[in-house]
Amino acid sequence: MTAAETWRDALAAWALPEHILAGAEESPWIHPPELFTLPPVIATTPSHERAREAMPVGGTVLDVGCGGGIAAFAVAPPASRVIGVDHQAAMLAMFNEAAAARGLSCTTVEGFWPAVADEVEVADVVTSHHVVYNVSDIVPFLASLADHARARVVIEMPDRHPLSSMSDAWRHFWNLERPAEPTPDDLLAVLAEMGIAATREEFVAPLVENHDPKRTAHFARVRLCLPAAREAEVADYLANQPSAIARRLSTIWWDV
Repeated sequence: MTAAETWRDALAAWALPEHILAGAEESPWIHPPELFTLPPVIATTPSHERAREAMPVGGTVLDVGCGGGIAAFAVAPPASRVIGVDHQAAMLAMFNEAAAARGLSCTTVEGFWPAVADEVEVADVVTSHHVVYNVSDIVPFLASLADHARARVVIEMPDRHPLSSMSDAWRHFWNLERPAEPTPDDLLAVLAEMGIAATREEFVAPLVENHDPKRTAHFARVRLCLPAAREAEVADYLANQPSAIARRLSTIWWDV
C-alpha cells in the first residue's frame, strides 16, 4: 500500500456509522466562521516564521483553506498582497474585511482546493493551516500547493486529528471508538513518496479560550449528531471534563 493510500484509508476510518448520521438533525461536519476570527494579536509560531523568512518585501501569500486568514495576515508585512481560498463564503468575507482593514491588496476565490486551483495566481509563499485532515485525495492537493508557490509551501497541522479531542465524548454518548490516525508522519511519508523533501518542526501552542460555554455545547452537540433536546446534557458533560490548555502541532514546509 502506498503512503497516499494509507493516508486515504486512515481518514476514511473517521466516517461516522450510517445509523448515527441518519438520526442527526444537522450535519456534524461544521466549521462555524465565528471560530475562525482573527485574534487582536497573531502569536508567532514556527509556521509563521517559516513563511515570513521566505517572503520578499511586498510579496504575495496564498492561503488555502484560509478561514479568517491567520496564516496570511501573520506574514503581511512583509507581504503586501494576500490571496484567500475557502469553500465558505462567510470565511472569505472575513478575509476580505481583514485585508481591507490592513490596507492590503486582496483576492479571494470560493471553492475547494485543488478544484479551483486554475483560477488562482501563483504566490511567493503558499500556506495551508489545519486543512489536510479534511483531504483524503491528498496527492493532487499537495501538488497544487507546490505548483502555486514560487519560494515555499508551509503547512500547519495538529499532531492528532482535530476531532480526536471529542473521542471521549463519542465513547460517552455513543459507545463509539474513534481512530487515532493519520498523523504528521503519515503526511511526510506522502510527500517523500512524491519526491518532496519536507521538514517538520513540532511545537506547542495554547488553545484559544472559549468564553461562551453555551456555544461550545451547541457545536459539540451538533458534531456528536445529538438532538437539540440533549444540548443541556452535553453542556453538563463538558463542564465536568478537564480543560485542555494547549495542543501539539507540526509545521511541515519545503522550498520549491
